[in-house]
Amino acid sequence: MPTSSSPPKSTAEHGTGGGAGGGGLYEEEGWVWAQIKAEARRDAESEPALASYLYSTILSHSSLERSISFHLGNKLCSSTLLSTLLYDLFLNAFSSDCALLSATVADLRAARERDPACVSYSHCLLNYKGFLACQAHRVAHRLWQQSRRPLALALQSRIADVFAVDIHPAARIGKGILFDHATGVVVGETAVIGNNVSILHHVTLGGTGKVGGDRHPKIGDGVLIGAGATILGNVRIGEGAKIGAGSVVLIDVPPRTTAVGNPARLVGGKEKPSKHEDVPGESMDHTSFISEWSDYII
Repeated sequence: MPTSSSPPKSTAEHGTGGGAGGGGLYEEEGWVWAQIKAEARRDAESEPALASYLYSTILSHSSLERSISFHLGNKLCSSTLLSTLLYDLFLNAFSSDCALLSATVADLRAARERDPACVSYSHCLLNYKGFLACQAHRVAHRLWQQSRRPLALALQSRIADVFAVDIHPAARIGKGILFDHATGVVVGETAVIGNNVSILHHVTLGGTGKVGGDRHPKIGDGVLIGAGATILGNVRIGEGAKIGAGSVVLIDVPPRTTAVGNPARLVGGKEKPSKHEDVPGESMDHTSFISEWSDYII
């Protein structure tokens, strides 16, 4: 059973690559894994119909990386892409790159802390397709960086088929990411997503044509992107900005501002836009701007 009801503070630096702080990571990963196993035991006792499933996906494994590798392998396998091959692929990635495991733990905590519908860490690990798609993408991105591009693209295709989330394996994604609901999310090849970002369903981070090169959005740390928003081109969404649901963004959005509408405009006006102090990617505050938006009418 877990020895503490409160998670330890993360000591690892946020980032998309490189090693993570060893001691702090292992303490945090150990705490989260202990929580997951305790939750799985509780659920197996309260719902015997799930006991075998929870044993095979969580309770039979000695570590988080083994559990998630097994679960992703079974989720993404096909008649020609075997679960055993995928298990080995995922386990090798999570075991040999501590930055991947650090990001997985941060993503688990992001879902648990930001989504009131996330009732447990084990619920996220087993059932949140946005979380699962993101972890599988991290492995595909690692393969892409290793020039194993046919395998990376095959994995991208399976992720899109199974989870309805289409992220190009070259796209760079930070940690502490929440893909909430996740259905219909599209992230293009040269897109970059910072740390502690929350993205709702049917969001597109796309290009504007068939010209190659750096052509996709760059999303700063702490950004919140509402459901159905579309951001096109090599534009920058500043740190802590908020993109309203259904907005179409074609130009840069300054830090700590809110952009809404089609085409999107800044709340408060272009010259002196209203700025917020919170981090919307963490607070999940979608609607506070409405009181300042004089044109809002029902």
